[in-house]
Amino acid sequence: MFDSIHDASPEIRLDVNHLMSDMLGEKFGLTEKELDALAPRATAAFEAVKANRGTGWLGWTELPYNQDDIVRDILDTAQKVRGEFKAFVVLGIGGSALGPIAVQQALNHLHYNELSDEKRGGPRFYVEDNIDPERMQALLDVIDLKTTCFNIITKSGATAETMSQYLIISEALKKQVPDSWQRHIIATTDREKGNLIKLAQKEGFKLFYIPSSVGGRFSELSPVGLLSAAVCAIDIKAMLKGAADMDARCSEADLWKNPALLEAAIQYALMQQRGINVHVMMPYADSLKLMADWFCQLWAESLGKNVTRKGEPVNVGQTPAKSLGVTDQHSQLQLYTEGPYDKVVTLLKVEKFRSETTIPHGCEDFADVAFLGGKSHNQLIEAERLGTEYALLKAKRMSQTITLPLVNEHTIGQLIYFFELVTAYVGELLDIDAFNQPGVEESKIASYAVLGNKAEKFQKKQQEMAAAPAPKSRYIL
Repeated sequence: MFDSIHDASPEIRLDVNHLMSDMLGEKFGLTEKELDALAPRATAAFEAVKANRGTGWLGWTELPYNQDDIVRDILDTAQKVRGEFKAFVVLGIGGSALGPIAVQQALNHLHYNELSDEKRGGPRFYVEDNIDPERMQALLDVIDLKTTCFNIITKSGATAETMSQYLIISEALKKQVPDSWQRHIIATTDREKGNLIKLAQKEGFKLFYIPSSVGGRFSELSPVGLLSAAVCAIDIKAMLKGAADMDARCSEADLWKNPALLEAAIQYALMQQRGINVHVMMPYADSLKLMADWFCQLWAESLGKNVTRKGEPVNVGQTPAKSLGVTDQHSQLQLYTEGPYDKVVTLLKVEKFRSETTIPHGCEDFADVAFLGGKSHNQLIEAERLGTEYALLKAKRMSQTITLPLVNEHTIGQLIYFFELVTAYVGELLDIDAFNQPGVEESKIASYAVLGNKAEKFQKKQQEMAAAPAPKSRYIL
């Protein structure tokens, strides 16, 4: 299918062999005939995304191309932050947090914060994406406010979690550095609307803008993710170049020449024709562990919808699950190989790791240990991945592999853009709005109602919630 892509290529590669009937048999695998039958709909999905690029909620499609001035500002700001501060903290939730932390995990040292200042090359990095009351105190216990910069990220400026963190941090900064507390805050928000832009302009915070046509879960390649990456010395130009290169690879409407379109057609077929309602993301590299978290939000929030664009009830979506190879071979693989036939497993493979760990000879009295001597963890982790791939194949379970020749800025940019395109195409195939999140909004409104927000919509929600069935004591043990 992608015979022209060869092993030495810097391009990431999609291998869907173990989804196909050639490997699994027609009872369990997809046939080329099935996918070819979807080709007209896939072409229509491709054309719809292409026609609307840069408009509506498709502003993310242009991020690899339209940010030259923004990137210069980010790089200049990042250099200043590295020169002035010893810690950099992102305050955000959802897409404002998952992308930045996934990219940091992928592209910097796995114990980045524990390195010396000289080896690290940037400030210690933290992402605070929850409001567990113990968590904020834990952060304050390990940072010095006088040498910490905070990036507040919320498009609306009304995100309760993030703005509550802002209130705590700004009060603490005013006590510690009363004459310069504003210098410690960078705001990333909407250019025109919301509370944070007004607050930032009033206080004189350094500002970056989230494009109005870019939603949170599609925002990693905007200032939302690029600033923290640049602060931690990640090459953001190479990330954007990777995204642009993936966009170029996906510029044809032929699903056998467009990897994102092929993947979208496959996942649509699995959901709608085969009842495959769980998508397991299983990276075989600790560097990619949190990319699975980022994928889970992108996939779940975009595709889990109860109506079509026409308002017809559908209840579609595929539940994403995160799994780490090799770790979760020892905790989840049993379910994947012998449980219900309702899952597809995506294995993320790294072809060349950035380190090699040789296993010494020893334990010669124990043959099942001694055979490891002279091999490496690099060989072992790939053998384990192949073992998982084979176990799934033997059990007639669907899997596919995405290979990164290296984990670097260019391949991570490709991977991010690939999954964003796949998600947009699947949304078109399902005829749903892949860019809203009404289920999340319902939860937010109910939460604010509980806290006593006096706005009319929250007052109405209070009344609605009061009419819900009361808990029965017999069901509480």
